[in-house]
Amino acid sequence: MSNERASSAEKSILKYTAASASIGVIPVPLVDIALLMGIQLKMIQSLSTLYEVPFSKHLAKSIIASLVGSSIPASFSSNLVRLIPVYGIAVGVISRSILGCTSTYSIGRVFIQHFESGGTLLSFDTEKMQTYYQQQLKTNQPDNNKNFEGIAP
Repeated sequence: MSNERASSAEKSILKYTAASASIGVIPVPLVDIALLMGIQLKMIQSLSTLYEVPFSKHLAKSIIASLVGSSIPASFSSNLVRLIPVYGIAVGVISRSILGCTSTYSIGRVFIQHFESGGTLLSFDTEKMQTYYQQQLKTNQPDNNKNFEGIAP
């Protein structure tokens, strides 16, 4: 059952990761972050249901905030880059979409790992899982050098 459940969980986080890609096109700073958190909360709720773990919106929000706290500077800078005419908007949309996808997928992987080991939202150790989240971010981040190879500025 665990392999089947883990497979369903992976499909679920991929669905929410795809939804988070659309967040980059939201032109209003901070609204995009609120919408992204909403998607991530729904994903955690879905995973909680799948793993039969009681869900608390308040606890899940706190956990997300703790995990992504280190990503806030990147989020802020991608909003600032939107101020550059023409190219800034395109780069901002792309970077916000990538950041949203990477963050959502990484959070999903953290929760799968935690729930698979028998954890609950109440037993979530943010300090311990922060390291795993950072590893997931690095692992799942696209290699920008490869993505923009051959494109002149």
